[in-house]
Formats: sequence, C-alpha cells, structure tokens
Amino acid sequence: MAHRALDYESLNENVKKVQYAVRGELYLRASELQKEGKKDATTGDFYLILHTSILNLLTNPYQLLLVSVAYTIIFTNVGNPHALGQKPLTFPRQVVALSQAPFLLDDPNVGLFFPADAIAKAKHYLAMTIGGLGAYTDSRGMPGVRKEVADFIERRDGYPSDPELIFLTDGASKGVMQILNTIIRGESDGILVPVPQYPLYSAAISLFGGSLVPYFLEETANWGLDVNDLRQSVTQARSKGITVRAMVIINPGNPTGQCLSEANLREILHFCYQENLVLLGDEVYQQNIYQDERPFISARKVLMGMGPPVSKEVQLISFHTVSKGYWGECGQRGGYFEMTNIPPKTVDEIYKVASVSLSPNVPAQIFVSRLAHSVVMGLMVNPPKPGDISYEQFIRESKGILESLRRRARMMTDGFNSCRNVICNFTEGAMYSFPQIRLPPKAIDAAKRAGKVPDVFYCLKLLEATGISTVPGSGFGQKEGGFCIFPLRPSFCGVFHLRTTILPAEEDMPEIMDSFKKFNDEFMEQYEGHGGYSRFLLTILSAANDDSDINRLYEYLLNPTSNVVILKGSTQLL
Repeated sequence: MAHRALDYESLNENVKKVQYAVRGELYLRASELQKEGKKDATTGDFYLILHTSILNLLTNPYQLLLVSVAYTIIFTNVGNPHALGQKPLTFPRQVVALSQAPFLLDDPNVGLFFPADAIAKAKHYLAMTIGGLGAYTDSRGMPGVRKEVADFIERRDGYPSDPELIFLTDGASKGVMQILNTIIRGESDGILVPVPQYPLYSAAISLFGGSLVPYFLEETANWGLDVNDLRQSVTQARSKGITVRAMVIINPGNPTGQCLSEANLREILHFCYQENLVLLGDEVYQQNIYQDERPFISARKVLMGMGPPVSKEVQLISFHTVSKGYWGECGQRGGYFEMTNIPPKTVDEIYKVASVSLSPNVPAQIFVSRLAHSVVMGLMVNPPKPGDISYEQFIRESKGILESLRRRARMMTDGFNSCRNVICNFTEGAMYSFPQIRLPPKAIDAAKRAGKVPDVFYCLKLLEATGISTVPGSGFGQKEGGFCIFPLRPSFCGVFHLRTTILPAEEDMPEIMDSFKKFNDEFMEQYEGHGGYSRFLLTILSAANDDSDINRLYEYLLNPTSNVVILKGSTQLL
C-alpha cells in the first residue's frame, strides 16, 4: 500500500529538518521525570511508594515504605518568567481584565475593586475596537495601538516612526517567521545568523527551505562580533552558490547575554549597506540589561544617526515582545515588528500574507500597547504617570523584578565560575547564562558509547542528578570541536556549553548553584580524576603581550594548582 499523505515517509522534508533544542531531548526527559513523580518546582510536595527488602525476610520479606521525595524539576530550558515564579504586573492585568469583561465597567462598585486609571485605560482600548476583544482587528493590529507603538519608538530613538509600517504579531517569533518566509525563495538563499544562535532562526530557515550561513561570536571577547568574520562567512557562502540576503542580530544576545555597543552596530549596518543585506534586529531583551557600561541602543536609532546614504538604503526589520523584560507575559503572545526602508509594494505583500491569519491576538495587542509606554532604552518609563493611582505600585513591582534579575545574573555567573572546568562570561543582558564546560576525554568517550552528543550526555546527567533542566550548547551551535585552549593538557580539549535561564526565584538560586556545583565536581572527578581548574577568563594566546607572557602562561599551566586569567593586552597570573 502506498504511503498516505501524513505518514512520516511522505511528510514535507523541510518539516523533518526542523530542530528546536529548547523543547528537545532534555525538555522531553524532564517532562518524563515529572510524570514519573519527580516534583515540579511549581507544585507542592508529594510522596512515592517504594518496595524495599527488609532484613527480617522470614516474617516480612517486602515492606512498603512511604518516603518523602525532595527532587524538584527546575525548567530553566526556556525564558518563561511566570512559570518560574515571577508575578505579573498588577496594572496591565487590571486593564486587560476589565477589557475582557466590559460588563464590570457598568457595575457601580467597580471602583471598589479597580483603580480609576485602570478603568479609564480599559475604556480607552475598548473604544479602539469594533465589538470588543472578541472581534477581529485589522490584520496589522488596531490602528490606535500601532500609533502608540510608533510614539514609543520615536521617544526611544529620537526619530519619527510610521504606524503604517508597524505590524502587531502573536509574539515576536511569529513576526520573525513571517519575514523569513518573505525573504527566502529557495535553498540558494542564505541568512547570516550568529552562532551560538537562538534556534528559532535555524528552525525557521530549515522550514522555509533556505540556508543558514553562520557567523561565529568570539567567546574570549565576551561573545563579540568581528566584521572580518562576517565578510569571510559571506565569501564562503557565495563560493558554494548561496546568495546571502539577510543578517540576523540578537541584541542583547540569546543565549550569550552580550550587549552590542553603538560602534559595533555602526559596523554591522555599514556592512549590510556594502553587502546589500536586510538586517533583522531581534531586540526582545532590550529591557533586560544588568550592567551600566553598555546600555541597550536600537539598531534603528544607530541607522538613522548614520545619515544618507546608509540611513536611506539599509533595509531593517526590528522585533519586540511582551514576553521578556519585567513583563514576562509569554503566554499572552504579544509582539510587533517595525519596517524601515521597505518599499511600499513589499509592505503590501507582507500585509496580504498577514491577512491570511485575519487578526493578531487582540488582548495581547493591549499588552503591546502597555509595553510601548513602558520601555525606553531598557529603562522604565511607566504606563501610569506620576500622580496616577497605580504609579507607585507599578514602579515598585517593575523595579523590583529588574533589580532581582540583575542580582541573579551575578549569582549565576559567580556560581558557574566557582565550578571545576567551567567558565562563564557575565550575563550583560537577556535572561540566560551560557557557561563553557570542558569535558574530559573519558566523558566524551562515555557519551559516544551512549550514543549521545557529549554536551547532551552531560546535561542529561545533570538533569537526572539534580532536576535542573537545561539546553545543551549544541542546540545553539558552537565551533566545531570547541577550542583546544590548553595544548599542554589534552584532557581539556573537549569544550562545550549549556544554556540556562537566570529566572529561578532569587531565594532559590544559592541552592540551585550549590546543587550544580556538587554535580559538576563529582562528574569531573568521575571522568577526569585530577584537579582541573575552577576559574578562567580566556582570550586566544595572541592577546598576550609577547613571547615571555606565553612562556609564563605555559609554566603556570604545568602547575595543576594555579589559576590563570588572560586579559586582552596583558596576562595576569593568579
């Protein structure tokens, strides 16, 4: 009998090529453990009944024991703040609640339960709709909300924004997929994507039949970007017959957590101008900034500031969402993209395709509008204005979330850097740590025997031992084989990574990091059997001042009790 249309063998091959590690093998195994009885971090205590053999076999060969299980599954595999305990902001939820149930506005006692500014704002948004939140809107989103988003962008960047070039979407991911689908014509079309990358991009490019063209971020330069590497990636792609049509930046970085400087953005935009590339600016973490040296700056602001011809020629699509920042409203699925220097006929085609879905999620459009009032350059500009009833509460809630995230970013970085054979750059922004794990050869051999990629093997062991569900670095891409950083110590040549969110509750973070450290150090002892190193901040050896620095480095590497820190332009030995 011939295969039916939905038999696996008959499926679209592009669907089979799609991989999405964030919900991959580790997540599925964590879900299995959860079903088997391991405790979810969001649920209460429970018990398992176990069979055990007792010494008095003659009188009672088997006894049922009721035992408490203190094994928690911590889903740090995805940036899902509310699932890990972050509380929703009060004011936006009040506005949406009233908008969803407008009959409450007619209740004479509504003022006893909702503040006056939330009531006024709900009436404001309901007046924008035709039939309330249960009715379709324009396929780009409500015109009034798009105007508010445009006003936010103008306040943020200092340059006007056109509401007609803003599309509201069901989260940023839907917008990214819509634009990639518009750009990719076939497998000979390439998209420059940073590696490590958020696997949305590799998955979508595979789904639409295009080619991912990687450009590698440099870990030893705090995941920096070198334009010369970009040129090399484009040259190599063209030599294979690939036409590179667009470039993706993720700022702040996911999974790497770095923030792009204004100078770096200028280089990128000039490169796109020279190579005639569309720039896709994934800026969904623009509110999540945990240091003061490199505040978020949008690609659009830098582009407009460069002036003609670059500011008039470079095509830019910018993405934002309510899923991140102190909002964390992942389940609401609200986002937008803005188009710059896109021809009107192309905008019409994008509008046509958006119309196939009729309308973006209407309640989420209200969240997007509140976002538009509250995010400026990664700092808070609050929806309730000073003097409004909800102002003080909104300030207290939003500021508390961001300050806690900053502390958690430091706690996690320091925790990883205290572990054997683990190093981690500080999380400057976004929601993730991306530590480097140097796996001993014996661990790599054990992974091969188990039929696993080494970092998957490590992360599965971590999950089974601690309940911490992470994502292996191979799911985001990494340089082939890692870096052989220590030529005199071949056991350190298996360089891998994992990604974890910084979202677990602040009060739980010390216990989580202690649990990770205990597992990691025992793992290294099992497969390595000697001291290893606990802390490194590394650049390539060429960063040393001269040969004497390199010789001193080698001498210290031969001493198993030493730690070494190599800083750009100089070598410091501790």
